[in-house]
Amino acid sequence: MASPSLPRTLLAAGAGLTPAAEAEPAPTFDDNYVKDWGNLQLVNQGTEADLTLDQSSGGGGFRSKSLYGSGFFHMRMKVPPGYTAGVVTTFYLTTQPEEDSTRDEMDLEFLGDKDGVPVTLQTNVILNGITKEQRLHLWFDPAADFHDYKILWNTYQLVMFVDDTPVRVLRNLSGTVPGYEFPAKPAMVIRASVWDGSAWATDGGRTKVDWSRGPFTAGYQGFDVSGCASGGGGTPCDSPDLWWNGAEYRGITDEQRAAYERVRKEYMSYDYCADKDRFPDRVVPIECSYV
Repeated sequence: MASPSLPRTLLAAGAGLTPAAEAEPAPTFDDNYVKDWGNLQLVNQGTEADLTLDQSSGGGGFRSKSLYGSGFFHMRMKVPPGYTAGVVTTFYLTTQPEEDSTRDEMDLEFLGDKDGVPVTLQTNVILNGITKEQRLHLWFDPAADFHDYKILWNTYQLVMFVDDTPVRVLRNLSGTVPGYEFPAKPAMVIRASVWDGSAWATDGGRTKVDWSRGPFTAGYQGFDVSGCASGGGGTPCDSPDLWWNGAEYRGITDEQRAAYERVRKEYMSYDYCADKDRFPDRVVPIECSYV
């Protein structure tokens, strides 16, 4: 399938006030992350973390050492290959505690499937505990190689990228549109995980994890963090001095908009805004009018 990706790379390596000008040694997992639970193995001198789901472990996960109030976050990922029905592989930001019924969260979730059926990418924006999901099939096999998945979050917009292609865009119109919601809670932790989603992930939960086809291992790379640590007493997280808050990152370009519209037209399989069963009276959330 043809790629809707952009020729211009938006994610600059490294954290700080400006994008790094020169290549630096690959950061290791221990620089910014810690094991959270389950089955995690570090390989290649700590520059890759493998999370494995098997019947005994139940999966595994890791999280960032710091909480963040804005940033351009990224992770290179390769999801488990082959038969992966019921397997969920994630990269996301969430407020704490994660079990809070009023949490905010921004998710990239890969939903495994049967042999020959493409993996589904589900993006979630959770605001005050209410999940707003979209699903799409990618224009490549995310199990064949590592790809870059990114979340730009600042006071102007939330944009999720696959490599350089926007796949989810939420503008911050909360200051001008009554009732419009945007993730604004100031402390988010970065998390990643692989786990058993048999109850819902594939065919609405009808197709479960087949443990005889496991174990299921996902790889993660790229452990640098371009983000504003919350509560550090340094530069405010909405400061224009932070490069991801600059004018270039306050809205998507015409080129990005065209790529995004192509994704929505050609690859999206579900959009909560168009779910007639969820909104039988067609009274959809207000942000659905501002795509």
